[in-house]
Amino acid sequence: MFLAVLYCLLWSFQISDGHFPRACASSKNLLAKECCPPWMGDGSPCGQLSGRGSCRNILLSSAPSGPQFPFKGVDDRESWPSVFYNRTCQCSGNFMGFNCGNCKFGFGGPNCTEKRVLIRRNIFDLSVSEKNKFFSYLTLAKHTISSVYVIPTGTYGQMNNGSTPMFNDINIYDLFVWMHYYVSRDTLLGGSVIWRDIDFAHEAPGFLPWHRLFLLLWEQEIRELTGDENFTVPYWDWRDAENCDICTDEYLGGRHPENPNLLSPASFFSSWQIICSRSEEYNSHQVLCDGTPEGPLLRNPGNHDKAKTPRLPSSADVEFCLSLTQYESGSMDRTANFSFRNTLEGFASPLTGIADPSQSSMHNALHIFMNGTMSQVQGSANDPIFLLHHAFVDSIFEQWLRRHRPLLEVYPEANAPIGHNRDSYMVPFIPLYRNGDFFITSKDLGYDYSYLQESDPGFYRNYIEPYLEQASRIWPWLLGAALVGAVIAAALSGLSSRLCHQKKKKKQPQEERQPLLMDKDDYHSLLYQSHL
Repeated sequence: MFLAVLYCLLWSFQISDGHFPRACASSKNLLAKECCPPWMGDGSPCGQLSGRGSCRNILLSSAPSGPQFPFKGVDDRESWPSVFYNRTCQCSGNFMGFNCGNCKFGFGGPNCTEKRVLIRRNIFDLSVSEKNKFFSYLTLAKHTISSVYVIPTGTYGQMNNGSTPMFNDINIYDLFVWMHYYVSRDTLLGGSVIWRDIDFAHEAPGFLPWHRLFLLLWEQEIRELTGDENFTVPYWDWRDAENCDICTDEYLGGRHPENPNLLSPASFFSSWQIICSRSEEYNSHQVLCDGTPEGPLLRNPGNHDKAKTPRLPSSADVEFCLSLTQYESGSMDRTANFSFRNTLEGFASPLTGIADPSQSSMHNALHIFMNGTMSQVQGSANDPIFLLHHAFVDSIFEQWLRRHRPLLEVYPEANAPIGHNRDSYMVPFIPLYRNGDFFITSKDLGYDYSYLQESDPGFYRNYIEPYLEQASRIWPWLLGAALVGAVIAAALSGLSSRLCHQKKKKKQPQEERQPLLMDKDDYHSLLYQSHL
């Protein structure tokens, strides 16, 4: 019944953030290289009549990229999104979206003026009803075709430069699986030639901002799909875990009794079909993943290559990552040493900070440990554990931002691997977002983590410490004032006591005629004076 109600609610919301809006997938739009759909509120492109935004030329960063990708003009993702569009909506104020129909992250209300901060919670802190609601939302997204977005099934060249559009429908959950595939896929160079050393969301500075945006957009889609404005993705705190404690039928699915690579039939997700998991097949045919189901979700946690990933990350590993002061270093890729990003991603040792190609630790360790669909980069988002895992990785990123308070300039402006410079637009998102836009505290993006609220060092530093510092400067004056006050109070008390004693002697006969019981108001008055 609950799912039926949610299905009915679906069509009353307009979802407006993601990849390739349906309104921009026609040959007319592709040939004109323009994606400026009308806002439903006033019917004008980008809501221009209401002051929400306007259709403008895209300004691309001219900062050079690193040497990792030696080609130019062979991949649709280069200088995103200029191969497909060179004009998009640019929104004003707190408005956001491919048609400026939404609010920026952290804002709400009809005019996007209401500041909001929502809390992401540990999945084990959710009540049974909250947990089941989360799983029902996932199921609803998996079975609801997006009315707003489509995915391309061919390259721009295969579309005859836009004159022959090639797009497919896709459900809302798989839309995000496809985006994660597309951003990390290999470059198709023609014939049977491919280039593997390319990734617009991993192995470089943009790893953390990209996945931060991915989760924010995913949450936004679920809120608009369900009407639950307070929805946030839960996180899985995997520090010091000895096994996958969320891999039970009560949570993300236990093992199948007959096939350890499959999920238990009693799991919410045992019937799920995955997409975009056959990268070698796509490469050999020089095609893109088209969203076709490719089989069941696979997972066999713990039965992985233990030589490469001997254990799951510990609290000490996380603390070492947080102690690293450099966000990025050296070549700014998977060989970077003493880089917070590279160590947290798992290409550098959480014991030394030195890059080690023989080991997979931290973020990477969880993917390897799951030993299934989640262990392949391009298709890993098929497994819903991906969401909980990356929420916790993002919380570590947030801790680092709060501890070190880096300026925006700390994020590399140039010479990072392609697509990872500060002002590069992140693939494959439309509307456009830069990497540097998400190198800020989560509170400015409208969310926080429950365990960081409880032990936020920034609270002490920002609010308590300044008062203590001021108090240390004026404590002699405060002490002196206290002593003077005590002397004056003692003198007044003695004088008052003497006057009362004299008054009592004069009025003794009259007081003896007073009743022994007092009214209620008199009693409270006396009690108050006694306490005072």
